[in-house]
Amino acid sequence: MAADTNGLVLRCDGLRKTFGDLVAVAGVGFHIARGETYGLLGPNGAGKTTSISMIGGLLERDAGEVFVNGEALTTRSIDAKRHIGLVPQDIAIYPDLSARENLTFFGRLYGLSKNELKARVDEVLEIVGLSERADDRGDEFSGGMKRRLNIGIGLLHKPMLLILDEPTVGVDPQSRNAILESVERLSVEGMAVLYTTHYMEEAERLCDRVGIIDQGKIVAEGTRRELVELVGQRDRVRLGAIGDLRAAAEAACAIDGVKGADVREDGIDLLADHASDRLTDIITSVMGAGVTVTSVRVEEPNLEAVFLHLTGKALRD
Repeated sequence: MAADTNGLVLRCDGLRKTFGDLVAVAGVGFHIARGETYGLLGPNGAGKTTSISMIGGLLERDAGEVFVNGEALTTRSIDAKRHIGLVPQDIAIYPDLSARENLTFFGRLYGLSKNELKARVDEVLEIVGLSERADDRGDEFSGGMKRRLNIGIGLLHKPMLLILDEPTVGVDPQSRNAILESVERLSVEGMAVLYTTHYMEEAERLCDRVGIIDQGKIVAEGTRRELVELVGQRDRVRLGAIGDLRAAAEAACAIDGVKGADVREDGIDLLADHASDRLTDIITSVMGAGVTVTSVRVEEPNLEAVFLHLTGKALRD
């Protein structure tokens, strides 16, 4: 088995795809390490699905390179594709087969031996929370259970890279939480995960790094904190306070990293860089100005604000 000298499970560079005059993807590139969950976020039509199709070897690219576990991947690759588990947006199960029969069928396509397959099917049923419904037909499942089975199919052959394209669309809250817990566990166990979603809270919860794609290009990439700092977003500290609020606000603004203060009727709102690190200094300062602090809340900017700033759109647009 080949190994990437950089220790990366996925590396793609300069991916480009056109459909006639439409440039769907224009030079996309990123990497994912073992045990890392990478979120690819973008509004509809941004190029996410086209990029994933090229990375998974389903769609011929016009330019660029894809390496999975150090092996070059094309639409004609066989060995490199063995390292990938691809879970598409559209549910791909046989409704007239049980969960166990679906997994067994696809496991045989993956080439798993009879003994290996039986044990692996049981493991996957446990991972996706369907052990108690293993012998029920797919057409008896809720939409969320079908999606969990779909993910299980992608996990059967123990891929190094799992690609999940909007896996929680249209599912019930219980199934959605089960899916998110499964993804969290997989990354902890060392699997690399490429995750797309229209739910920003999922990206906040799951992703170690995020790439924001718009009009076929990666317009920003990094951890949540790095992206927030990139666009100049700051933490907000909301102090409930009694006393000379204006004097306290002026005192707080003298602290390095505090960028502004607004006095409200029952307290002070501060904007600060890395507010949690400065919280002790802020409270000491305002109390020294004669104020009694009654409550403290730190609100960190979220990815939604960053996304809107960079693309001019909400994620679900």
